[in-house]
Order: sequence, then structure tokens, then C-alpha cells
Amino acid sequence: MFRRARHDRRDGQSLLAWLGLLLMAISFVWLQLTAVPRAPQQAEVPPPPSTAPFALVIIDPGHGGQDSGTMKTGMVEKELTLDVAHRVERLLRERGLATQLTRADDTYISLQERAATANNQPDCVFVSIHFDEATSVGSQSLAGFIQEALVRRTQAANRGTRSQQFYVLTNVRHPAVLVEGGFLTNKDDVNKLANGDYREQIAAAISEGVIRYRETLQQQKTPLTVNLPGAMNSGSEPASKGDQR
Repeated sequence: MFRRARHDRRDGQSLLAWLGLLLMAISFVWLQLTAVPRAPQQAEVPPPPSTAPFALVIIDPGHGGQDSGTMKTGMVEKELTLDVAHRVERLLRERGLATQLTRADDTYISLQERAATANNQPDCVFVSIHFDEATSVGSQSLAGFIQEALVRRTQAANRGTRSQQFYVLTNVRHPAVLVEGGFLTNKDDVNKLANGDYREQIAAAISEGVIRYRETLQQQKTPLTVNLPGAMNSGSEPASKGDQR
């Protein structure tokens, strides 16, 4: 009798084991039939490179913090540079350009930090603003465009552009210029710089020079249309021999 009970118990355990395996098999088949097929993963396609000559304008208000710069007749250079820098930032952003200030308030920023701000960017131009006691300086065509706009807008004397060894110019790996918006040792300049409208004209000239420089670079990347011999003009008529355009 005890043997039969043990035998029945073993048969019951075997039956439970088989039922468990059957349930697992049914569950696996059900999951395969009801599973939602995954869409094939597609590799991320990087965005196309920008066709703009540069993506960012770094605006560097000279001096700041304990470095006041030139101070004459109640005017402080670090305050003038920050005021004009904010105006340049606003004007450039209105034209759709991205900007970054090396300092946005009365904070001391070392020359190394100013240069690093630009060098950490993959593609930009660097414009440093001053109102010192020296002559204006600049580099390459960017300085020429800004200088031309400054003279036209402010009627200031055209002192030209000069290439000199300044830390923020020689240590920035991107196009960099140092703009002198006037001289606090000059009485006429001081009187003009006290006027907000005059400072707005300086800012407008700087932003205009940057934009003209950008447009020039863009045009250099655009292929020129060349009239080849035998080409047809816009009226679908052969070009005459006398047409030397």
C-alpha cells in the first residue's frame, strides 16, 4: 500500500513537470506570434555642413573689473567698451548672426581667457573693442571693412589699419581684429563718446564691417558665371562678336 502511494506521488510529480514544460512551450509560441516587429535601426545621418563662412562672432569688451583701462575726464574705458559691445551684439543678432561676449558685465577676464574663448570655437571671428591712447590696429580684410564703416558713419579721421603684436590678436587662431572706437586723450572724441547715439554709430559700423566681411567670404565660395565661346545669351540668340561683357 505504501509502495503504491509513493508510486502515485512520483507519477503526479512527473505529470506536473510535463505540464510545466508544455506551458512554457505554449508561452514561447504565443510570444513569437504576438510580438511587434521592430523597425530596422537606421544610422544617424549628420547634418550637412553649414555653408556660412563662420558661425560665431566673439565680441571682446576690453578691460573690466580691476582693469579700468584709460580714464579721462570722468570717462572709463572699461565702461565704454562694454556699452558698445552690447550694442554690437544686439545689431549682429538682429542680422541673424550668433554672438558671444568674453565678458557681459564688469568682470576681469585675463588675456589668456579671452583668447581661449575664441580658440575653443571651431569657427568664428574675434573683435576686441578699445578706446585707448594709441592708434587703431587691425588685421586683414575684416579690419579694413570695419575701419571703412567707422569713418563713413562717425566722420572720424581715417587713421588706417596697422598690424601690431597684441596678445588677443597673435594668440587667437581665427580672424581677429582690435577696434579703437576713439581716444580718451582726444577732447573731441571724449565729447562724442559721451553721446549714446555716437556710440550706437560705432557699434553699427563694427557690425556692418563684420557682415560685409562675411558676405565677401561667401561670394568667394560662389562660382562665377563665365561666358564661354558659342554660349547662348538670355534671349536664346548667339552672342554677337561686339558683345565684350
